[in-house]
Amino acid sequence: MSAFFIATVKIKDQGKFQEYAQKAGASLKSFGGELLERGQARAVLAGSADHNAAAIIRFPTLSAVNDWYASQPYQAIIPLREEAADMTIVAYETPA
Repeated sequence: MSAFFIATVKIKDQGKFQEYAQKAGASLKSFGGELLERGQARAVLAGSADHNAAAIIRFPTLSAVNDWYASQPYQAIIPLREEAADMTIVAYETPA
């Protein structure tokens, strides 16, 4: 089963966020991660939202998502992420 995560983002420092995004993107490749979509929030149609951007990243398996997140390259940029943005990352597995 394939898997994906959705990251919702409230950017605190645009310059640091750009640096984080470049490094995070580079860290995905060796785990089979692929950016599917990213965008800026424009309208809340139902409920509430405290973020201003989101991204969807696909992986071949849920294990690959977990391995990427636990990897040294990604763990090394978490302090930069925390300076750059408030982020929620939720992993999902697709049905068989």
